[in-house]
Amino acid sequence: QVQLVESGGGFVQAGGSLRLSCAVSGRTFSSYGMGWFRQAPGKEREFVAAVSRISGSTYYADSVKGRFTISRDNAKTSVYLQMNSLKPEDTAIYHCAASRSGYGGARTSMYDYWGQGTQVTVSS
Repeated sequence: QVQLVESGGGFVQAGGSLRLSCAVSGRTFSSYGMGWFRQAPGKEREFVAAVSRISGSTYYADSVKGRFTISRDNAKTSVYLQMNSLKPEDTAIYHCAASRSGYGGARTSMYDYWGQGTQVTVSS
């Protein structure tokens, strides 16, 4: 069973930075496409960023372009989300997800495995 465990969330003032990590169990991490999603109270889960195994291409939601960076370390079986210039509207629970297809994308249906999430709170 593949397990994803997020860490690195916390409380930060607007304009600050956080780095989220997602550790993935199993020996096939390098074959997965990986994504980050977030869910704020009362809202649907939304796409944040993804990285494809196939091409290494990265994808971002318009709301985070230029502020967030997704990266992966296959040797550490981990994916990261560097978040800079944080805004109060970035407040949410952040989840990482893995896709067996190897592709990363914006649709939740593309992903097979999900972590429990880590809370990010940005104060104004």
